[in-house]
Amino acid sequence: MSAPVRVMIVDDHAIVREGLTMLLNEEADIEVVGEARDGAEAVLRVANLKPDVILMDLAMPEMDGIAATAQIRQKYPASQVLVLTSFAEDQRVPDAIQAGAIGYLLKDVLKADLLNAIQAAAQGKPTLHPEAQRQLMQQMMAPAQSNLLSVLTEREMDVLRLIAQGCSNKEIAAALHLTEGTVKGYVSTILGKLQVADRTQAALYAVKHGVE
Repeated sequence: MSAPVRVMIVDDHAIVREGLTMLLNEEADIEVVGEARDGAEAVLRVANLKPDVILMDLAMPEMDGIAATAQIRQKYPASQVLVLTSFAEDQRVPDAIQAGAIGYLLKDVLKADLLNAIQAAAQGKPTLHPEAQRQLMQQMMAPAQSNLLSVLTEREMDVLRLIAQGCSNKEIAAALHLTEGTVKGYVSTILGKLQVADRTQAALYAVKHGVE
């Protein structure tokens, strides 16, 4: 018999983590090895827990699931990330896939489908909720947008608004209840997505496109 799939659960709601842990621990071929309350904690815990599959929520404080997925996939490529969230918003699906997630499920998923997705992820096979598939298809079929703001996540837009207001990383961190290191990471991502060289150019771009 093969070793059980090692799963880590990342969600900012304790009741969700507890419920998933109880559900998954009923399965002989799955072992829940740990939990994390947000993306930042998840990145820190992966090194010790060495999960095969990470069930990742997206909307979390401190560091969201997309940023955490990107860091985890870069640092620990042996761990697959399976998004498990409440929303299939237009930009979140492609952002999550681009960050390295192998699957995207909604929290209304049936138990059997969740278990199948976990096993598939452990084998490197993708699984997408039908709504996530629809969003991806729409993104692929839509004409390229000249406004690069459309590729920013909600949190990145929050940071950009404060950049446009002339706030420093320290001020942004205080306003959004983040660490300066996390803000620095967001700023770097924003510059890359907007294809600008520095925060001054990012601020000018934001003002030009009506970011307030």
